[in-house]
Amino acid sequence: MTRPANLASVADAKEIDGRDVLDDLLVHVARGRLALGLAALAAPKATVKLIGMGGGADAGRDYLARVFGAREIALGAGYLLSGREGRRLLARLGLVADVLDTASGLRTRGAVPLRASAGATAIAAGAAAVGAAKVVKDLAGR
Repeated sequence: MTRPANLASVADAKEIDGRDVLDDLLVHVARGRLALGLAALAAPKATVKLIGMGGGADAGRDYLARVFGAREIALGAGYLLSGREGRRLLARLGLVADVLDTASGLRTRGAVPLRASAGATAIAAGAAAVGAAKVVKDLAGR
């Protein structure tokens, strides 16, 4: 596989060796969604503690972590199991979720430990950037 010379060429690349570069990146995002979602669903307390958003018993927080996990599993597995048209739709849905997660993260400044809010917000913003590039590319028909 031929690698692009720099990151700017990745954003402009339509395909490398017949593969859609942005789709490849979103496959990695989908795998991350699936892993995080499964962790949040199976072990919400440990997942929340690992992210840095508290420990101890909190049934409400654990419930919301599981809801978040279910959403991430649905988006991640949906993308991985879909064909081209399904992936176009799921890229848009993922973009909406990631933009809203980024905005929510920005609103938590001061209320949540900086390490947790900055990390989660950066991950959401990165996923939103890749998703936005894919959506724009799909809408442009490239």
